[in-house]
Amino acid sequence: MTPNWRKATRSNTNGGECVEVADNLPGRVLVRDSKDQRGPALSFGPNAWRAFVVEVARRP
Repeated sequence: MTPNWRKATRSNTNGGECVEVADNLPGRVLVRDSKDQRGPALSFGPNAWRAFVVEVARRP
């Protein structure tokens, strides 16, 4: 299955700090830098991803 990348909702919209997320893969969520699409991606399990999103939402 191929990752379906989309820009994260909290990414900067002016072309600066952009993160892309692929959450269409069974059992994992991938995160990468949109400026380095051939570079590495982080891989999260569902529980780790939920914990990450909760922590990010707490930050200003």
